[in-house]
Amino acid sequence: MSCAADGPNRARAWWRHPAAAPVGVLAAGAVGAFHLYGTNPHEPGHWLPRCPFQWATGQLCPACGGTRMVYDLMHGQFTAAWHDNRMLLLAAPFALALLGRWAWEGLRGRRWQPRISGRGQAAILVTALVWTVLRNVF
Repeated sequence: MSCAADGPNRARAWWRHPAAAPVGVLAAGAVGAFHLYGTNPHEPGHWLPRCPFQWATGQLCPACGGTRMVYDLMHGQFTAAWHDNRMLLLAAPFALALLGRWAWEGLRGRRWQPRISGRGQAAILVTALVWTVLRNVF
């Protein structure tokens, strides 16, 4: 015998599954990449948001150029991607590895969170701040 509450309970159980968040992030990334592939962010008139930090300050944030970098990588333009944002290009493999591990562990039914020490977090923050200053000065 089935109960009417089985449907909502089953749906809630799915959202609590360890793979729900990483699979959602991967799906959103795939949709964004699909859209970006056909939208050249180097040309004016595209439908992509402007960086709020740059809009407010006129300066480049640590991630400015990331959209152009991904577009260039998807089109095999490694040198152009390097010029768009060197730091993000160097960090991308590590971020993708973390996302892959998160998804893998989630699909295996395990909850996983990267453990970054206080020193590691400070190093990431200092690197981002130094990169922001350097790219706006030079």
